[in-house]
Amino acid sequence: MTKITLNTGSLSFLREMDSRLISYNIEMTEVTGGTFWKLYTPAQIEGKEEVPQLADLSQMGSLLEMFPPADLRDQRALELAKALGPAYIRVSGSWATTTYYDLDGHTGGKVPEGFHSILTREQWDQLLDFVKYVDGKLLISPANCDGVQNPDGTWNPEQLKLILDYSRDYGVPISAVEFMNEPNTTILGGTPSNYTPEDFSRDQDLCFRFLKENYPDILTVGPCSSGEKFSPYVGYHNLSVIPSEDLLEGCKEQADVYSYHMYNCFSERGAFLGIHWPGDKALSEEYLGIPWEAACYYKKLRDQYCPGAQMWVTESGDAGCGGNTWASTFLDVIRSADELGRFCTVTDGVIFHNTFMASDYGYLDFETHLPRPNYWLALLWNRLMGSKVYDLGQEIREGFHCYVHSRKDGKKGYAYMIVNNSPSEAALLEVPWRGTVYTLSAEYLRSPRILLNGKPLELTGTAQLPSLEGSPVEAGTLTLAPATVTFLVTD
Repeated sequence: MTKITLNTGSLSFLREMDSRLISYNIEMTEVTGGTFWKLYTPAQIEGKEEVPQLADLSQMGSLLEMFPPADLRDQRALELAKALGPAYIRVSGSWATTTYYDLDGHTGGKVPEGFHSILTREQWDQLLDFVKYVDGKLLISPANCDGVQNPDGTWNPEQLKLILDYSRDYGVPISAVEFMNEPNTTILGGTPSNYTPEDFSRDQDLCFRFLKENYPDILTVGPCSSGEKFSPYVGYHNLSVIPSEDLLEGCKEQADVYSYHMYNCFSERGAFLGIHWPGDKALSEEYLGIPWEAACYYKKLRDQYCPGAQMWVTESGDAGCGGNTWASTFLDVIRSADELGRFCTVTDGVIFHNTFMASDYGYLDFETHLPRPNYWLALLWNRLMGSKVYDLGQEIREGFHCYVHSRKDGKKGYAYMIVNNSPSEAALLEVPWRGTVYTLSAEYLRSPRILLNGKPLELTGTAQLPSLEGSPVEAGTLTLAPATVTFLVTD
């Protein structure tokens, strides 16, 4: 059993985080209705049923199904989003790359040539009402497909202008624009035929110049890279992936925010596309270290191409292709907690969880909108962890991934989050002061139910949250059970 003494005398201030650190995606396909990742069966989630394996991209469609538009006026979804607190909400994804904005109904439902889907006024109004109700700020990526090309092949901003003006006039101005979704994996993205890195650089420059000249208050975000390999564990594509440097070298307009996507691997159903990590490795140091390695790598690119900018992870999840079978269970809470903690030790910025309420990695169940374990982690973090980040001065190791912030309530003292990622060994923590403990655990790792200090966290009524009360502790020895996340708020 590991025994650890908190070295409280060596705390040093690192940085202050964005108050909207925990943000999330509502995919464009959720807004319009469309194809998205199939939901796993209960037996697959429990690890008792195999997930069908595909041979190649030609079978990709079997992983998807057609979903209706998300109900963004559902009271439970609204209240649970509002309870998380202020956030950025990103409406993007591959679907957005080929979506036409028909905000006056002139198409009659017929998709214009060069596009694959339509966004209606009613659908966008519903999204804007959602953003306004939950005190959100909106990030979008506009279409970049054959339908928005000028005769000379360059990108045309008319569709972007339409949605920016409409949203502003509606009372929910768009706060940030990311030129397109995952441009370095264009084979999956719906871009014009034979789209090159040079085309991307030219068109992103056109977009950013258009915004700076006409909408100077809107943040420009990019390049939104995904899946590239730069270490033994980071980078999961077998597909051809364009390095971020190849996209950025030709850009003349500097983004206000540097962005990338962070998935630890491909899920079981997407394993034919690249690297998949099995569930029995989900608590390992190698697996948990992947988001941190990525943040360190992209920080170097940020410093080179966008010095002084924030860094945003505009999609984050356990695995591409809709999440692993355990994405909706407690097992993924360990990864989510560690990603939040370690990201704050690297840079200021925002992490957009993918998604809010779609597929198996959503914060909420797609059908019931009941919160999953990762929702409760995000809620507790936002209640307890302040924006000031400190360096503990102690090494991260199995059983002791410890992160220190100011208290969210602004009172004297600190808020610690300690992840015991050992699946079998408890850790003993010597604590030199009084405090309040909030430990998240589960009866078993793939449980859909999460416990706070041993009691289930569950809603009552439509969306009434339980009281998130901690347990007082005196100075002395605190036992951290295996596979737990513990918040310790000092007096």
